[in-house]
Formats: sequence, structure tokens, C-alpha cells
Amino acid sequence: MIKDSNIVIGVTGSIAAYKAVDIANKLTQDGANVDVVMTRSAQEFVTPLTFQTLTRRKVYTSLWDESNEGVVHIDLAQKADVVLIAPATANIIAKLANGYADDLLTDVVLATRSPVVIAPAMNVNMYENAITQENIQKLKDRGFIFIEPVEGRLACGVYGKGKLAETHHILGIIRTVIGRSGDMAGKKVVITAGGTREPIDPVRFISNRSSGKMGHALAEAARDRGALVTLITASTMDYPAGMDIIPVNTADEMCAEVVKACKDADALMMTAAVSDYKPSNVAKQKIKKSDQELDLHLSKNTDILSQVKEDMIKIGFAAESNDIIRNAIEKLHKKELDLIVANDITQDAWGFGSEYNKVTLIDGNENINELPIMTKRKVSDVICDWLVSNPKWTK
Repeated sequence: MIKDSNIVIGVTGSIAAYKAVDIANKLTQDGANVDVVMTRSAQEFVTPLTFQTLTRRKVYTSLWDESNEGVVHIDLAQKADVVLIAPATANIIAKLANGYADDLLTDVVLATRSPVVIAPAMNVNMYENAITQENIQKLKDRGFIFIEPVEGRLACGVYGKGKLAETHHILGIIRTVIGRSGDMAGKKVVITAGGTREPIDPVRFISNRSSGKMGHALAEAARDRGALVTLITASTMDYPAGMDIIPVNTADEMCAEVVKACKDADALMMTAAVSDYKPSNVAKQKIKKSDQELDLHLSKNTDILSQVKEDMIKIGFAAESNDIIRNAIEKLHKKELDLIVANDITQDAWGFGSEYNKVTLIDGNENINELPIMTKRKVSDVICDWLVSNPKWTK
């Protein structure tokens, strides 16, 4: 959805203005048409030429620039799919909250009917000031979308909440907003990710090599197409933005959350590598090393899919090391899945921890679609394509 979209980025006078360069660059690399509007103060931190070089588009700095064509603030406002202000100072927030239109950026915001996303960055005392918080709440009440700043060491030397949110988080919110009109809009999708961890004692646990990258990529793909995503993850990766995140550790925890989340969901995608077994008895204290061998008695974990009773589309994953297709088909029917995604875990070029995967899709009629090596994100897009084409999806 981001490709060919029109995004206006407003940059204001904050030391965090340099981070807007990375945001504009990444959106441009993803195929968006990025128009940058800079306030006079922003130009004290970053030059317009920097943005112009990366976006390969004119940078707008004044309503009165003689090189402007047409009625520039109206043109920018009307063509924007989303307006992002990052970083947003206390000053720009105050002006917008009170309807000021005294420069090009405020003119664009007042003239647009598109979503406006604001990512503040400022000193912690300025951010927590009651006036700033009132202005933020006023804008939220009017439909403006805020991306909260994060805690950290600020430019002024103090520690507190005021740093601009991380680039990947801001990009995730932009993708969420643009994806609202996608072909998965309004549908609820539950996705699991990562390898569960079954404790032996307070220090040790049994787990597997799953990184969670496939599940997180699938969650982002569904989000970008408008789905309401609930990601139940045992991964230690950074969480994607624009979705409900439920962190878990054990298979039992994941099972309870999946059952709960699926009660009103349209699809379940089980990418998580769920531990088949767990220690029967978990030691309350750390087991001390001794000359004796340590014997663990393992009990079988509950099969999560068997606990999901809702009539919904169910997609499973099969990580196999031999007889991949035969084992995947057996799992497909045993678990009553609509689709199974099988991959060979013996290959180092893809799979665990890699950005790439090579999978085979097998549907309920045993139709087999072997895909070439792709990034996990592209694999996710193919899976979402299959999902939206399934007759059950439109019911």
C-alpha cells in the first residue's frame, strides 16, 4: 500500500530533525512520493538540499516562494494520503490546537482532509507541561494521530520522555494509516510468532531456533493491508507498530491467549514454533551443577489448534527436515487447516534467523504451490494474497 502513496512530511525546529531525513529516505525507497515541508526553524538544523537529494522532489519552505507552482498549500493538502509531522515541537502542536495558519505547514494541515500523524520531540518538562498535554488531547479529540515520544537521554542532557519515536515505529504507524483502505480492512487476524520457552528452573529453559521473523513479517503484511492484527509473540525482536501485541513465553501461555483472541477473529496464522514438550516439574530454585547427570522428564504440551473451536480460516506452518510435502499434508488434514506453509529447515540459506524463506503452500485440496526463495516479507504477501482470495474470507 505504501508504493505510489503521497506522503507530506512536516519538519519543525527540533534537534531530532535529522531523524526525519531517515524517515523520508526510507519512505522514498519503499516507493512513496514524499513531499517535505520545512518550517524556518527546521532549516536551522537540516538543509532543504538534504531532503531534496534523497526524495528527488522539491522541498517546500515558504508559502511565498516564487518557484512554487499553483496554490501550493492546497495542492499539497489535497493530494496527500497522510500528513506526518516529525519531529513536532510544542510550538507546532500549540498552533495546530488553536487553528493557527501562519506558515506553509500549518496551512497544509488546516487544508487537508487526510489523516494527520504527529510525532512529538522536545524536552521532558515541555512535553509534560499541562498546556502541551491539553493541546495534545485537544488534537486527539479532533482525530489527529499521535506517536508518543520515548524515554532516553535528551539533547539538553537530562533523562526523560521526549525523544522522537524510533524510525521503524513511525513507519509502522504510517503504513497502518495508509493501509486502512486495503483488501484486509476491518478483518481481525490473529498471528503467532517465535519459539516458546519452557522453564526448567528460574534460569534455564527448553526452546528452539525460531527467531519470530516470519511471524512478525506476516503481521506487518496483514497490518499494511488494513487488517486488525493481534500478534501473540514469544520472540525477543522489536515489536511491530500498529497492532495489538501480546507477549508470551510458554506454550500454555500462548494457547490461552490464542483461544481468547480467536473468539471474534476472521483468521488464525500459526507461525510460532511451539514447543511440543515441557518439563513435567519446574524447579523453584536454580539446579546446581553436580557430577551426576541431569534427567528431565517431559510432558506433552496442549495442541493449540485443537483448542480453537471457531469457524475461521486457519493457516499453519510446518518446519520439516525430511519428507517435507508428505509430512505437511498429514499435518494439514490432522489439524483441519485451510492452508499449510511447509519449509525445509535443513538449508542454511533460508529459515531460522534468516531474512529469507523458501516455502511450499498446500491448501485443503492438496494443491501444491512451490515458491522460489523470497524475503520473508514477500512470502507474507503471497500468503495474504491467498487469504483474501479464499471464499471464506468474504463471508
